[in-house]
Amino acid sequence: MLGLYIHIPFCKHHCHYCDFVKTVPRNQKVVDNYINKLVEEINSYKNYFDKIDTVFIGGGTPNFISDDSLIQVLEALKPIKTKEFTIEINPESYTEKQGQIFVKYGINRVSIGVQTFNEERLKFLNRAHTNKDVINAISSLKILGIENISIDLIFAIPGQQLSDIEHDLNEAIKLDIKHMSYYSLILEENTYFHYLYNRGLFSEVSEDLSGEMLENIIRKLEENGFEYYEISNFSKPGFRSIHNQIYWKFDDYIGVGLGAHGKLDGVRYYNERALNKYLKNTLYEKVELSTDDMISEEMIMGLRLISGINISNVESKYNINLHQKFPQIKEMIDLKLLTEESGYLKLTKKGLFLGNQVFQIFI
Repeated sequence: MLGLYIHIPFCKHHCHYCDFVKTVPRNQKVVDNYINKLVEEINSYKNYFDKIDTVFIGGGTPNFISDDSLIQVLEALKPIKTKEFTIEINPESYTEKQGQIFVKYGINRVSIGVQTFNEERLKFLNRAHTNKDVINAISSLKILGIENISIDLIFAIPGQQLSDIEHDLNEAIKLDIKHMSYYSLILEENTYFHYLYNRGLFSEVSEDLSGEMLENIIRKLEENGFEYYEISNFSKPGFRSIHNQIYWKFDDYIGVGLGAHGKLDGVRYYNERALNKYLKNTLYEKVELSTDDMISEEMIMGLRLISGINISNVESKYNINLHQKFPQIKEMIDLKLLTEESGYLKLTKKGLFLGNQVFQIFI
């Protein structure tokens, strides 16, 4: 599998928790210059167009840019025939005209940033949409024939209780969508929340409560027909994210745009993160991955999948004995953070809550 990720870094404003590469453009000329360079970079990978299986346009806020700018990007992608073509949107920026553009250019999956259905907490997160915006966007997309809809939700927001999670889950289930990504709020550097934390004005949710929240999320969604297939992802049968599985299964992908990165033929490359530098020369650096690098990444990414790592596949691919290579696996099994079942190494229920502790042994 080969994926293509396209980064649109522009936002109307910055959410308090977000550390993605993003910027609020001063004017349309800034956007125009970026889109021109982005299309140039996309076209530099024309030799791969017939090999690309999935396309994912993320951000930032991809649907913040004008329809004309969006069409300029989509025109460059027309030669690519994909199994899955996803775009991220914010509901307050969505219009029916955008939805029509999505359909015209073959976008068949839309991921919507919802985060919570508690509108007071939306303000706390510095989100601009309302619940009505979410409902209207999903209704419009379905009428236009786009059924593969995903929403992003966040748990462990300061002040959130189990009853709030139950409310968010009930509202999400009512939407009758195919996929949910449910992330724990992580305190990231270079965010407003981190600024507040450094001044004693931000208190994280306790690990015990956060773990209980995740347990309830898993139980409720499974009871309502969702498969729990990755640490933060749930889908109705047949609607797992094909593009994101490329990352988790350590397949190759191309990344274009500000701050994007990719992996092709054993080489990891990183684009510039500063807009003025990107416009001059997109590439920041290339790094040839050693065998140890590749094994480590494959283990860390693969263990995010609930099904885990196929031990014999990894051992034959890299000509190693997994337990000899990583003797701490036994310790993680003894601590009941990892388990071996039917030839697969996977996180236990306890390990799901302490994944970072497990991943450290592979670094």
